[in-house]
Amino acid sequence: MKALFIGGTGTISTEITKLLLQQGHELYLLNRGNRNNELPEGAKILQADINDESKVAELIADLEFDVVADFIAFVPEQLERDYRLFKDKTKQYIFISSASAYQSPPMDYRITEGTPLANPFWEYSRNKIACEAYLMKQHREHGFPVTIVRPSHTYSERSVPVGVHGSRGPWQVLKRMQEGKPVIIHGDGTSLWTVTHSRDFAKGFVGLMSNIHAIGDSVHITSDESVTWNQIHEIIAAALGVKPNFLHVPSTFLDACSEEDYRGSLLGDKANSVVFDNSKLKRLVPEFAATTRADQGLREAVQYMLSTPEAQQEDPAFDAWSDKVAAVLERAIEEIKK
Repeated sequence: MKALFIGGTGTISTEITKLLLQQGHELYLLNRGNRNNELPEGAKILQADINDESKVAELIADLEFDVVADFIAFVPEQLERDYRLFKDKTKQYIFISSASAYQSPPMDYRITEGTPLANPFWEYSRNKIACEAYLMKQHREHGFPVTIVRPSHTYSERSVPVGVHGSRGPWQVLKRMQEGKPVIIHGDGTSLWTVTHSRDFAKGFVGLMSNIHAIGDSVHITSDESVTWNQIHEIIAAALGVKPNFLHVPSTFLDACSEEDYRGSLLGDKANSVVFDNSKLKRLVPEFAATTRADQGLREAVQYMLSTPEAQQEDPAFDAWSDKVAAVLERAIEEIKK
């Protein structure tokens, strides 16, 4: 199989890249080259900014692919560019959408590919929905061989999944746990969530590549395991060897008192209980099975952060904001009890 990835070095795509190379496929990566040194040998690099359409057209002038996958497209204009570049260059075009495009809040916590696409809370999700609509129009009207893939919360050893964090990633949450400070969990922490390790995601994704039954269709790739946000944070605390000090705060309150986009990431996503039905994926890729349990993958991610100084990005603004939220809620309780 001859494939081209636009991106190819992110949380989701890195494991797919590794798996394809391990299986001996011919893989091209089109990116700016910022993180290619972290990849195993074997990938062929087309170094360019995908937004430089004329340069990309030159680079692929004599190339054709079985699969082209774009991991860094977020708005319809980027898909219009991809259509111009690849409409005559590939037998399958895979767009990485998002499970946050599904109806929010859901009418049914069980999510299938037939669940309506509608998210009034998050512009990111609405843009993904618009991208899907554009691609399916090209498929219907021009036979563009599109497959839409919807990841949910996919993580790797480089990304510990926590519900509420600042703009610099999860490290400050882990540091607060180590220091015994209150760690904010949205809601009461009992909503169900699905975290999928990127190694498992890669197995499903590769199974969809050059799969004729996936053309013109959409499919999500997630683990079958559901855990609560309390469980996620308890696993992280145990991996750190500390006793957790959790502070449960309504998502609407967090949205109202922060400049972060908690309306989108919480009210439009993480605050809802969701359980994914992967029956469609398993019909398309019968060998698919997610084999990394949440407790296993989360421990691995925590250990990576503890052993990797460059992953320990402190966020003083988020730390101060968390302290302020905790203090305000404590004063509110004292005031009501007077």
